[in-house]
Amino acid sequence: MKIVVCIKQVPDTKGGVKFNPDGTLDRSAMLAIMNPDDKAGLEAALRLKDQYGAEVTVITMGLPKAEDVLREALAMGADKGILVTDRVLGGADTWATSQTLAGAIRNLDYDLIITGRQAIDGDTAQVGPQLSEHLNIPVISYAQKIEIDGDSVIVERQYDDRYHVLKAKMPCLITALAELNEPRYMTPGGIFDAYDAEITVWGRANLVDTLDSNLGLKGSPTQIAKASDKVRKGAGEKVSLDPTESVDYIMDKLLTKHVI
Repeated sequence: MKIVVCIKQVPDTKGGVKFNPDGTLDRSAMLAIMNPDDKAGLEAALRLKDQYGAEVTVITMGLPKAEDVLREALAMGADKGILVTDRVLGGADTWATSQTLAGAIRNLDYDLIITGRQAIDGDTAQVGPQLSEHLNIPVISYAQKIEIDGDSVIVERQYDDRYHVLKAKMPCLITALAELNEPRYMTPGGIFDAYDAEITVWGRANLVDTLDSNLGLKGSPTQIAKASDKVRKGAGEKVSLDPTESVDYIMDKLLTKHVI
């Protein structure tokens, strides 16, 4: 079995975020980590590898420094890493990003594609489903458990306070929740091997069946009107009431705001 895992290097928001003049994130100026949902998807792929002997290829689109998350994935146990990077790909929204990843993945053989549910820098949860549409394969989102049954995959899909059990023929795409598992740590030997490993680097010329009009900032239908760091909240309303009045006050606020 061949598994492709899409991972993303995202800003470590604890260190603050920075923006370019056009409203896009200045990723080169921020500390970065592997997106948590993607790391859970990677761990799911590695567990399938442990159980079935699968080959795991990780792929990311980003700046050259995004190679760091690929090497982290290799140190965890992935077999191959592919970095898709090119100036023309910069500023991509979810549509352009999914087009780019689809163009790269068309070069690969795969039975299963795993992505994270969403990235913490955008929170759109769109790239995985869009990617499945571009590749014309089924998608099961919000996976909280994954099993293989012959040439099919069985997934528990999170849904409110319950879950769906869905089965799909491979090849298919799954989007993983961070709660899916507890990702393993890199091993010392894995780290040494990862930094000796060769990372495959692809650019615009390596994207199959992908139009220039669908790439980068120019190919992104989503336009950013304004971007800013976290808005600081005011001190809020302060009141001093006895216990009975406090209960009435809180209940009134909850009813007014339609919380209850």
